[in-house]
Amino acid sequence: MPRHIAHLDMDAFYASVELLRYPDLRGQPVVIGGGRRHQPELLADGTRRYARLVEYAGRGVITTATYEARALGVHSGMGLMKAAALAPEVVLLPTDFDEYRRYSRLFKAAVAEIAPQIEDRGIDEIYIDLTDVPGAQDAVGGDPLGGVRAVARAIKDNVHRATGLTCSIGVTPNKLLSKLCSDLDKPDGLTVLTEADIPARIWPLPARRINGIGPKASARLEALGIRTIGELAACERQWLVEHFGPSYGAWLHEAAHGRDDRPVVTHSEPKSMSRETTFERDLHPRGDREQLGALFTRLCEQVAADLARKGYVGRTIGVKLRFEDFRTVTRDQSLPSPTDDARLIRHAAGQCLKRVTLDRRLRLLGVRVGGLRRKEDVPCPGTPVAAEPSAPYTLPLF
Repeated sequence: MPRHIAHLDMDAFYASVELLRYPDLRGQPVVIGGGRRHQPELLADGTRRYARLVEYAGRGVITTATYEARALGVHSGMGLMKAAALAPEVVLLPTDFDEYRRYSRLFKAAVAEIAPQIEDRGIDEIYIDLTDVPGAQDAVGGDPLGGVRAVARAIKDNVHRATGLTCSIGVTPNKLLSKLCSDLDKPDGLTVLTEADIPARIWPLPARRINGIGPKASARLEALGIRTIGELAACERQWLVEHFGPSYGAWLHEAAHGRDDRPVVTHSEPKSMSRETTFERDLHPRGDREQLGALFTRLCEQVAADLARKGYVGRTIGVKLRFEDFRTVTRDQSLPSPTDDARLIRHAAGQCLKRVTLDRRLRLLGVRVGGLRRKEDVPCPGTPVAAEPSAPYTLPLF
């Protein structure tokens, strides 16, 4: 029985969720990545005033952009100030991760109604094993892939019915090819390929499109005269091993030929959960103590809420700080027993901060909880500690 593995990728996910909330922005260039001050303003006549990139000042980056904005040269990961120079009149919306997580749960539940064998790969993408889904192996109207094509369309329809959002799906014999194919016909695309289609559809693509070939490997390949997947496939395995090492060189050879036997992993336990924030301006531990303390407390509460919602407790509490010179420092400590209590997490994270010299401005602050276990597997999770009387539930170090 041939394998049918699908990769589903939501189309411009964060932006698409925002367009459900603000349908008057459909068809316009929009980027997501602003802060609370960029919340749309409701005017007396019922219309809204939206912030524009030209009004932005700070160091934030674009989380995602609509396809209309991408056509103007702005994209996810780009600094908002740089984007403002390219496209000043693009609409800027604040991020709302709680809403994005809610829609993520909705679309995954819609997929599971049809195909329950799902590997979660993040907030907006999943792998799906369609091999044993009823009808997936059937030929339809002389098309040997008609059955799996129909199943994929049913998944797309169910996602749209549950969320109002579109997705793109690639269906191939393995995860590597499906990840490539889900991006071939965006947005709202469906691409179904077999191994016989690799020379025509996969080999002309840039080698960097393979998931696992990063910027450094791509630059090395280009320096060797290899730009497309087809050119990579034409290389001898031993030659690749000599240039990239035994493990990565062999993998490059396999990937270029579309070979990948990884299974769809339907369940995996997370090792840690974290929350972090990058400030729009550098904050000083002394001059901005009150603001930093509030942000730090909120991060701890958010991590605790994530743990509680997903049913985990953790024993290792850590902090992450990035200073104005981009130097990054991490510290962590282990508790006697795992917990999901915000007060205990905040207290332990504060103890970690005591081991950092806080004499420079900060651009990023994060809190992490590791060593996770299922809450039901822990007989007596950690209990809250008493707050220090002199500074209840604040961050003394700031």
